[in-house]
Amino acid sequence: MIEVRNVWKRYPGKTVLENVRLRVEKNEFVTIVGASGCGKTTFLRMLLGEVEPCEGSIRIEGAPLVPEPRADRGVVFQRYSVFPHLTVLGNVLLGLDLGDAPWLGRTFGRRRARNVARAQEMLARVGLERSAHNYPSELSGGMQQRLALAQTLITEPRILLLDEPFGALDPGIRSDMHELVRELHRELDLTVFMITHDIAEGFSLGSRLLVFDKPRVDPHEPDLYGATITFDLPVGHRRRADSIIDDINVKPV
Repeated sequence: MIEVRNVWKRYPGKTVLENVRLRVEKNEFVTIVGASGCGKTTFLRMLLGEVEPCEGSIRIEGAPLVPEPRADRGVVFQRYSVFPHLTVLGNVLLGLDLGDAPWLGRTFGRRRARNVARAQEMLARVGLERSAHNYPSELSGGMQQRLALAQTLITEPRILLLDEPFGALDPGIRSDMHELVRELHRELDLTVFMITHDIAEGFSLGSRLLVFDKPRVDPHEPDLYGATITFDLPVGHRRRADSIIDDINVKPV
């Protein structure tokens, strides 16, 4: 269970988030929408541990969130975050090798064989088993995102954070990726947070949809107030969501 308690985030001269409160149970799939610049990515980076709140707290299973990225939280961004100089297999294998041998970044003998087998199994899970010895530049955009997912999931995170991971993909490829993420969410028992600008995608994938917006605005000081969760909608309330789309400037694709 993840609990966000009255979280604020400010930078000099700018409030990004204010009084964010949220409780998410294990294995929920939470999609996040909102206008550009309303703090969605900042919120995701807080869950990752890259950004610390100025006020409030975030707790995972009752314990304070460690303010640094860890293996129990994985992230995939819209921009492909793979290593171009490593093969597909090498990209996935690296996470295991760094976990076992952080100083060398490489394992040997039986441990190496075990890690290779695990990496190959993960590639098969995301449909890249035939591309193990290719380089990222030889892959399509959809295949590179499959690789990014495999690279993240190989360390067995409990929480998967997705920051518009499919925004640059063609509709057909995006549909395939939706199905893959659904399968991974179900089979790996993940808790997922995914940012999207596509309201239809949010309702299609998520079990719950959050809307980030600024509930108050000062026209003379637009950065005075931050965004918060203004709507928390269980999937199935599409009509209610349609009524707020214009207000939050999120357009269905």
